[in-house]
Amino acid sequence: MRLRRKRRIVRAMRKSRELHKVQDRTHLIRPNDLLLFCTFRNESVRLPYFLSYYRDLGVNHFFFVDNDSTDAGIDHLVGQDDISIWHTQGSYKSATFGVDWLNWLQRKYAHGHWTLVVDPDEFFVYPFCDTRPLRALTDWLDASSIRSFSAMLLDMYPKGRLDEQPYSSGQNPLEIASWFDSGNYTISKNESMGNLWIQGGPRARAFFPDEPAQAPALNKIPLVKWNRRYAYASSTHMLLPRGLNQVYDEWGGEKASGVLLHAKFLDTFATKASEELDRKQHYAASIEYKAYAATQRDDPDLWCKWSEKYINWRQLEILGLMSKGNWA
Repeated sequence: MRLRRKRRIVRAMRKSRELHKVQDRTHLIRPNDLLLFCTFRNESVRLPYFLSYYRDLGVNHFFFVDNDSTDAGIDHLVGQDDISIWHTQGSYKSATFGVDWLNWLQRKYAHGHWTLVVDPDEFFVYPFCDTRPLRALTDWLDASSIRSFSAMLLDMYPKGRLDEQPYSSGQNPLEIASWFDSGNYTISKNESMGNLWIQGGPRARAFFPDEPAQAPALNKIPLVKWNRRYAYASSTHMLLPRGLNQVYDEWGGEKASGVLLHAKFLDTFATKASEELDRKQHYAASIEYKAYAATQRDDPDLWCKWSEKYINWRQLEILGLMSKGNWA
């Protein structure tokens, strides 16, 4: 595992040559700042609310990698002092689906900082997030000598066809995609890396009904007290050293955990899925997007009689989708 970790770091350093600075505000970062890292392509409609959401949580500086967008997303980011931007025309797939680019940026800029790694359609929810800033969580993690914090990816969707309600830039996407599956999840342990593997939800139910094992993984570890010796090995699903993947209790208790509310399923989804299918830059020959395209032809309504409308983090805790552990 040590050799594997070193290889990931060397790979990230090599892939850093594909990144070109657009805006560098890293000199403004203070020693205890909370950092966020994100790779995106053609997400201009999502970026305004994304920035607002995470600034309200307490993120101090954003690192963006623009993977050759053709929209105006990068123009929205330029000029904001809490944002540093890199652009690349490199292959998302050959950069281990963006992991190599972010591993390098984190190695160079995030050592000693708490860092969040999320996509533009992911919104981090944690215990007491309605009353306590992200800094309160990281302070508690520091005091508890905890280096990494997990969050299950929870797919959110609207009631009705995905294209019925248009999404506007700056709008909270959860006003539209406000429903989720409260059950229908499977959990297994990855023995080699020590992390949990979670699958299920509407993507397994609607897009992979006959092959649920092919459904996307929902386990993530997005929040880490970064060290230059660390590296993500597969998206934010697992890390090296593998001790960082021990974000659960095997002895009957519950460690604190969060949720990433995943607002993928908006009226923009069909166009995005078609683009990504054509690019063929995603995992397993884009099997996920092939399933989306096949099902989208029937205009699916992901809502079902077991769907539950999102209220707050306490609801997710009651349902067993997240836990406050011993953080009180």
